[in-house]
Amino acid sequence: MAMELESNRSLSSRTSSYKYDDDGRLQRTGTWVTASAHIVTAVIGSGVLSLAWAVAQLGWIAGPIILMIFSFITLFTSILLTDCYRYPDPVYGTRNHSYMEMVKNILGGIQYQFCGLAQYINLVGISIGYTITASISMVAIKRSNCFHKYGHQAECHTSDYPFMIIFGIMQILLSQIPDFHELSWLSIVAAIMSFGYSCIGIGLSIAKIAGGNHGKTSLTGTIVGVDVTGQQKLWNSFQAIGNIAFAYAFSIVMIEIQDTLKSSPPENRAMKMASVTGVTVTTLFYLLCGLLGYGAFGNNAPGNFLTGFGFYEPYWLVDIGNVFIVVHLVGAYQVFAQPIFLLVESWSVKRWPDSDFIGKEYAVSIPLIGKLRLNAFRATWRTVFVIVTAVVAMILPFFNSIVGLLGAFSFWPLTVYFPTEMYLTQSKVPKFSIIWIGMKSLNAFCLIVALVAAAGSIHGIITELKTYKPFS
Repeated sequence: MAMELESNRSLSSRTSSYKYDDDGRLQRTGTWVTASAHIVTAVIGSGVLSLAWAVAQLGWIAGPIILMIFSFITLFTSILLTDCYRYPDPVYGTRNHSYMEMVKNILGGIQYQFCGLAQYINLVGISIGYTITASISMVAIKRSNCFHKYGHQAECHTSDYPFMIIFGIMQILLSQIPDFHELSWLSIVAAIMSFGYSCIGIGLSIAKIAGGNHGKTSLTGTIVGVDVTGQQKLWNSFQAIGNIAFAYAFSIVMIEIQDTLKSSPPENRAMKMASVTGVTVTTLFYLLCGLLGYGAFGNNAPGNFLTGFGFYEPYWLVDIGNVFIVVHLVGAYQVFAQPIFLLVESWSVKRWPDSDFIGKEYAVSIPLIGKLRLNAFRATWRTVFVIVTAVVAMILPFFNSIVGLLGAFSFWPLTVYFPTEMYLTQSKVPKFSIIWIGMKSLNAFCLIVALVAAAGSIHGIITELKTYKPFS
């Protein structure tokens, strides 16, 4: 082991002055400041839209406490992940370039398969959830203009389906971009949009509170017998926990962010600073959105605080916020769908290497864009995927329930289970030691929380399906 570490040190010193890193890849230039920015832009997304509703179910006491608990757990497990970036030694070991590669190298094949299953189910679910959210925002723009024109009491009912189809068509076109690195501009635009609509929501909440036209709040949130029944209070509280978990689920991109950091100072040290900074900024932002949103709307807070029409005026600012959401989700859908596309396509090429349908590409010139490489299999498969996610979204267009379910499914395995298990393995923590018991207890606690949140979200979907008629 000592010889191996010394060899890595020597190789690192020989290559540090060149443009290549110790593993032969291009030298990285990221710092803890850039990594902090990546974390903030990765975490703050559509999950922020449901935080006012989540706090309304939990109240002034439990709401902030649960937000802070998820923040501390996310920060703690993120710090554990930073030490697993290099293996077996956190400073001089071999780099892991992705989350799944890390799980494979540290925990082995069965755990790797479980990680892949959790990761790709989550990616498919997010694609469906983003289709729902984008269509709701498109509908909100149309309804906002209708309310402004005909008054706040006007019916202004609009179907989601045409807008889901429009969103699907946009994704079919964008999905023909063959390589993930060609989408970097989409990620930048999406990050700017997420900050934009979050800030608009916070500003409108402050204006509503300052104007004195705010809702009734309480220490325990929605009141049994007034706002909800006892059973509804229980299930909604469980679902709210899932919504908060979804807002914090960013571990899936943690390693990719760390892989942008230059090797000096050691990546784990810089990433720990970035994690503390990124999670702290995000938590402050979430507290502002959740608590100010609850203060503005009270116990009747809508599931999505920019589309639930607690804000009617200024209608143009509400419209801008929803346009930002749509633009963000157009890009974010591709960020989460591209790994699924690449997984299926790389497997297909290996399975049928001689097939022209799968492997042959055609260069097509498109005015104002340039040449685009098209492939028959890629075009067919990606189109089918987008259509399937759109159809599922039409069948289950329940924003809060779907967001809560995604949070429940992704938070425990990807944010808690794998980071703690990899840390225990990498650090060779003795069984039944205090640290081992503490990690296992955290794991068990978060599993119970995830099951509770999943149960609440599934109950919400079942309840809404009783009165909802798909495609009607």
